[in-house]
Amino acid sequence: MVNGEVRLRYSGLIIFLARLLSIGTGLIFTLMVARSITAEMFGIYGNVADILTYFTLASGIFPFWATRFIARDHAGSSVTVILSNLIIAIPSALLYFVLLPTVLSLFQVSAGFIIVYLLIIIQMFEIYLQSAFEAILQAKRPQSLGFGFMIFELSKVCIGYTLIMWLGLGLTGVVTSVIMATFILLLFYFKLLLPKLHENFNWNYVKEWARASPFNLYGIVGQRLVDLVLILLFIYGGKLARGYYAAVLTIASIVGYSSYIGYSLYPRLLSKNQPEDVTSSLKLVLMFAIPMAFGAIVMADSYLIILKPEYSIAKPILMLLSIDMLLSCFSSIFGAVVSGVEKLDAEAKISWKKMIKSKLFFYLTLPYFQAAIALSITYYVLNLAITAIDAATSVASIVLTIDIGLVIIRYVIARKSLRFEMPLKHIIKYVGAATMMTLLLYVLPHPTRLTVTVALTLIGGCVYFIILSIIDSESKAVIKDAIMELSKILKLHKSA
Repeated sequence: MVNGEVRLRYSGLIIFLARLLSIGTGLIFTLMVARSITAEMFGIYGNVADILTYFTLASGIFPFWATRFIARDHAGSSVTVILSNLIIAIPSALLYFVLLPTVLSLFQVSAGFIIVYLLIIIQMFEIYLQSAFEAILQAKRPQSLGFGFMIFELSKVCIGYTLIMWLGLGLTGVVTSVIMATFILLLFYFKLLLPKLHENFNWNYVKEWARASPFNLYGIVGQRLVDLVLILLFIYGGKLARGYYAAVLTIASIVGYSSYIGYSLYPRLLSKNQPEDVTSSLKLVLMFAIPMAFGAIVMADSYLIILKPEYSIAKPILMLLSIDMLLSCFSSIFGAVVSGVEKLDAEAKISWKKMIKSKLFFYLTLPYFQAAIALSITYYVLNLAITAIDAATSVASIVLTIDIGLVIIRYVIARKSLRFEMPLKHIIKYVGAATMMTLLLYVLPHPTRLTVTVALTLIGGCVYFIILSIIDSESKAVIKDAIMELSKILKLHKSA
């Protein structure tokens, strides 16, 4: 069992603060990319990321079980998951290399981009290794992932400036920057994990994980079927439509950063099933997610213009995806509850009979229903004679509509797993404070310059938290804790 090492609020705030601090670096990198390549190339960049997910399907299978085994102190799990994941990466990379000509032909990508599509073979190995490292750290030191993310973001910006802006390598420089920054991140993780790497490789764990792998693969394939919506957008909507969607998603995803506050809930529930931990995580996550979603909606035009003026037409897409990212924050908590409470592998033995009967299995089945509905509707809509912006907006609308229903179902499943309370009173206060902030931002002139937009965003955030601290004493205490944790991070970097 977990020996009380995972501190729910501390770890969550560290990860979230790291994500918040990385908004600046992420924005800088996005601006470099958006202003150095065309919207069509941005669509190809999004397509590369889409393809990568399908050839790294197996990267999370063993790490899923490893986190659970490590959290319950089953010795040897760390070394076992690292080596086994690297072995699995080899056939995945070989399969991609063999199918590459077919992939380029299917998506009608010119041979001039072949280097970009070849480079992601390196990224495949990195993803398998990163997945293993993060599974180990999540079980015992989840806050380390926050520091790791900051290292990745800073490295990406520095390398990106050299390759994209200085050397002018375009899309090739973008992909290479991500690969090199990930390598630096892996070195950081490796240093942290060195003390654990003296353990022995355990074939019994591999057998158990392999025997249970169809269970994981079932869940992963379901999600990847849902992601085929973006493949359809690229094929039938065109590169420009996928470019609009990819550009908007880089901004909307910032709303989803709030879900990282609840990152430590999962390993915590593996040790103790305490309903109050779930309620506490919901309060923390939604305290930040709600105003971020409201802010992204009201200032959508400014955010898109600073990205690149031609993206301003995609304002409706950003509004839709911001709401969808808010829903994803709810889903992340509900998913942690269902996975964390499940005890089917508590004794390092995995029973298929228990898995099939578990609520987790039903939870993993939901994406199949989601994919069946989303893909059929998307295919029909995209075959109509519509513009690129209409295609991207239609897909965003479909995704949001289906996710509204899914989040309700996920809540019901999570409540049956653990009888936690939804913090409705707090949510109402968050919405009230966010509404006041939104009204202020709405009446003020929306800027088109980066510095002014960032300043107005900060003003909106300050207004929200000032109002919230007045109407909610508990939130005031949480805000103070967040400021203290931020101070600790800054002191740590200064002394380093």
